[in-house]
Amino acid sequence: MTTTKLETQPSNPLPFCGDPPEANGLYQRFSRFRSFVPSKHFPAEKDRYVLYINYTCPWCHRAVIVHALKGLANVVQVVEVDGRDPTHGWFFGGARGPSRDPIHGFKWLREFYSMADPQYIGRITVPMLWDKKNRTVVNNESSEITRILIDGFDQFLPAERQEANKGASALIPSNLRNDIDQLNAWVYDNINNGVYKVGFATTQMAYNEHVVRLFQALDKLEQHLTQTNHQPFLFGNHITEADIRLYTTLIRFDVAYYTMFKCNLKMIRTDYPRLHHWLRTLYWSECPETGGGVFKRTTLFDVIKRGYSSITAGNGIVPIGPMPNIMLL
Repeated sequence: MTTTKLETQPSNPLPFCGDPPEANGLYQRFSRFRSFVPSKHFPAEKDRYVLYINYTCPWCHRAVIVHALKGLANVVQVVEVDGRDPTHGWFFGGARGPSRDPIHGFKWLREFYSMADPQYIGRITVPMLWDKKNRTVVNNESSEITRILIDGFDQFLPAERQEANKGASALIPSNLRNDIDQLNAWVYDNINNGVYKVGFATTQMAYNEHVVRLFQALDKLEQHLTQTNHQPFLFGNHITEADIRLYTTLIRFDVAYYTMFKCNLKMIRTDYPRLHHWLRTLYWSECPETGGGVFKRTTLFDVIKRGYSSITAGNGIVPIGPMPNIMLL
């Protein structure tokens, strides 16, 4: 796998949380707030930070999974932002999440960004990590939020959940950090963001280029899983950050990207037996390795289908298939 520059978070109010394509049909992403916890201005404190998410969004989903696997429910609050206006972006709709922000009473996510920086004119995105004490955005870059959640609040967790004590079962074991970073960057460029390069390409040339790259990458991952040290998960016997970041794209592949994003050369369930088994293992397993079923509990297929259909179909029709959403293991 080739190392590429660390990803930057999509910044758009749409459910896919991404930037629109440039004039040449290429798809770009960027972020604005890039602070960390713990740090000088943002120390690790219990009940100080709030994670704002949407369950359609795969970039949010990675943070939600880590939050659940780590058992951070009593440390970092999670608030669902379930509404989206085509012009004004994310808002608290009250259908699944609250009708108003429980912290400040805001209706629009934009109000947080304006409080953090009154001159801010960038895109309003989730996931977003908010500091209640400083009343500002800490970070709106999903890969960095995920890293914050992995070990930034470990001091408030039981010893067995602290990354320093988990050894080979850590989400980023020290002996695999470089390999995980390289795979993450490659997967991001070719698959996580690759499906959006295909789905939002504005020229036939861009679409043709990116759809071929996407399926070449999936072919390579299928081969990756043939190696004994890459089974049953991407780096062996334990789930790592790399599994989480690939999962949130592939669990949406057959139900959303295949049809609505025209990523339709192959399906995971019919054409990639090893990736299919890997995906179903993560989804269906309720063992301690998956936090007792965190992947399944945080994957809301109805929400995912409605969210993607709202930005592609244009008529509010939600596709029924494929059936089932994910096949049994």
